[in-house]
Amino acid sequence: MDAAAGAWIRAHIGPTGAIEAVHERTWANVWRVPTDGGAVFFKACAAVQAFEPRLTAELSARWPDDVPTVIAHDDARGWLLLADAGTPIAVFGNPPEAWLRVLPRYAELQRGETAWTEEHLAHGVPDLRLAALPARFDDVLRSDLPLEADEIARLRSYAPRLAAEAIELAGAGIPESIQHDDLHMGNVYALGDGLRVLDWGDSSISHPFASLVVTFRFLEQVNGLGRDDPWFARLRDAYLEPWGSGLIETFEIARRVGAVAHAIARKRQRDFLPETARQGAAGEYAVVLRLALELAVDAPRRT
Repeated sequence: MDAAAGAWIRAHIGPTGAIEAVHERTWANVWRVPTDGGAVFFKACAAVQAFEPRLTAELSARWPDDVPTVIAHDDARGWLLLADAGTPIAVFGNPPEAWLRVLPRYAELQRGETAWTEEHLAHGVPDLRLAALPARFDDVLRSDLPLEADEIARLRSYAPRLAAEAIELAGAGIPESIQHDDLHMGNVYALGDGLRVLDWGDSSISHPFASLVVTFRFLEQVNGLGRDDPWFARLRDAYLEPWGSGLIETFEIARRVGAVAHAIARKRQRDFLPETARQGAAGEYAVVLRLALELAVDAPRRT
């Protein structure tokens, strides 16, 4: 940590011990700061997610029970100082019961934030609204992809369908909003009876239902739930309840489109990495691309 960051931290809180690195990544570094009132966490965001401090502060102010408490933030320098939010639910095995509580509240947050989408965009939150997706997908297809030739061909075949399904989704009447895009067990924290969503640096303005692409992926991979497990329908319905009735088909289209939007977002982050790190991240990028193949490209067409 550099001297300027340390001075900024001490201007807001009084550390009672050594400030220790929690993790260091290309896109952000996090330090733990001990204080008399418990641990506080300092996050320094790189340019690719420089919007995160302001976004987190805005969400925390409007949704204090669902987002961690922001002690201070510096938008220009990408700095964020957060109160301790507790323990990630990954420690408890990613219980579906926790998601049953989180998802309706997260949906309410998204519904409320539709009033702030233009402001979020103006302050750098990435634009993955439906109208932007076809051109952004073309950018993905023109890039070097860590896939086999037949997989790339199948991905290309989805372009016309993506354009059509984006138009269909836009006509369904669900307003675009903040979309966390990394909503998994490592980013939901429990403290007492509360559950809060952290780490908004992968967010975009997009179709809100796309949020569950990542949530469901981790329930499959970590919990071993099969695609037909009743938990998925139960969690889907809990999430959709604040949005209204009759939205199951819209949700399924949004999952397909959202899987592609997730791959688009990952390309943006991958492009930010230095070449050596980009090569090391190819495996995870391939997983995301293959998820798009599975959920979107290979999905049965409706008759």
